[in-house]
Amino acid sequence: MDVGADEFEESLPLLQELVQEADFVGLDIEFTGLRSNLSGPQQISLFDLPSEWYLKTRQSVQQFTICQIGLSVFSAIEGEANKYTAHSCNFYLFPTTFGILDSEFSFQASSVQFLNQYGFNYNKFLKNGIPYMNEEQEKKIRHDILTGNWRVRSSPDKDQIKVVIDEVTRWLDLAKEGDWMTLPGITGFQAFEVQLVLRQALPNIWTVLKDEGVVVKKVSKQHRWYLQNTSCDRESCWKENILLSARGFSAFFQMLVKAQKEMNFPRVSNLSKVYEVLNSDLNPTKNSGPEIVHASRCEKYVETKCPHEAAYDAFLCGSVLLKVAHLLLQKVHRIDPVPESSFPQYLDVLAPYVNQVNLIRAGVPKINFSGPDYPGIRPPILILSVKRWPGVSEQQVYHKFQNLCKFDVRRLTRSQFLLLTNKFKDARNILKEYRGHPTLCISLYRYWRHSPNVNCLLQVCGIVTAWALLAFTLGRSGP
Repeated sequence: MDVGADEFEESLPLLQELVQEADFVGLDIEFTGLRSNLSGPQQISLFDLPSEWYLKTRQSVQQFTICQIGLSVFSAIEGEANKYTAHSCNFYLFPTTFGILDSEFSFQASSVQFLNQYGFNYNKFLKNGIPYMNEEQEKKIRHDILTGNWRVRSSPDKDQIKVVIDEVTRWLDLAKEGDWMTLPGITGFQAFEVQLVLRQALPNIWTVLKDEGVVVKKVSKQHRWYLQNTSCDRESCWKENILLSARGFSAFFQMLVKAQKEMNFPRVSNLSKVYEVLNSDLNPTKNSGPEIVHASRCEKYVETKCPHEAAYDAFLCGSVLLKVAHLLLQKVHRIDPVPESSFPQYLDVLAPYVNQVNLIRAGVPKINFSGPDYPGIRPPILILSVKRWPGVSEQQVYHKFQNLCKFDVRRLTRSQFLLLTNKFKDARNILKEYRGHPTLCISLYRYWRHSPNVNCLLQVCGIVTAWALLAFTLGRSGP
């Protein structure tokens, strides 16, 4: 099921009910890009600590925007052992434009081509995306709305608002108190925005949202004050509704987090292949594992594979989670089938892996978001000493060795560089290949031998010791 802005509010109660009653959910997110071409200190490196790797990745991804979120809600079928129904939905998202909030984001050409290859609906994303905002944006908008410090910034909205205000102002000149007019075709989030502007600009009107559009009524200033402070549509409550509408999908996502149904299973390089293996004869628990059926409005994925469509990937994630959990449970009990296997049992065997995400080509195999990171096991750091190559850069060193193996390079001194790879065989090969090289000397890096800070400290200590010995000698030879 594909959900855009037009369908979101209507489907929200059903979605909330599904999530609240679910055993767990699978989640997948598609971006307009994945990793920007950072350079220098901002480039992700094998030298990074897990915290540094995460912050660099986060900074890179924040330059792009979410274009689609896939949600697959898994619920156990009552009365049927180890059988689940999967409700899968695609949500097309587009950043909220409200007041002064006008987000900027980038597209990465390779990501656009990738999504095009798999049939991504850019028309729905750009024209009918569900609004959303992050926490900082929400705090800013909330403050502006509740304090009245709110204004329209984007040109299309300004033009439309100006036309509406002119139309209402002309009508007010001829209208009597109690008369009303309808602004047709203005619905949803846009209707809240129009009402907010009209109420701020014109003190002798009141607005109400109805099925046919925004209704504007001419009232006295005293009656306006009464409506604002005593009606069920009082200003403070109404502004909260505006904020809720502006938050869009963010409100649903926060509800999803509070429901505590997510189990973040590590993604691998090819999710579809993992799913296929777990459903093949290579899986020893294939015939005894959990059974999953698609819900009535989600039959699209029964026969059709849609890789990199968010809802389909979310379904794969949830399915892989169930089947891997069953494998772990079978390993613990050492029997198959496991008697009376249930989702609470799956949660128990998955507990050691909660909030841990695999890293690709990093100093540690995974990052732990709820505890200390595990120590990394990686090849030793190598040191390259360069002779007769004045002005050599890190990039030049990288290109020098890239055909043999991929190293991350970091300058140590003017003529020395640190080399680090994620493969032990690459470290051994490079040491063997460049043994005895006339201009490029490569050896194992030893901190106490090669660190400039240690060398500087040793020099200072040497000077201090020499002066101390000289003073001691001169003192003894004196009268």
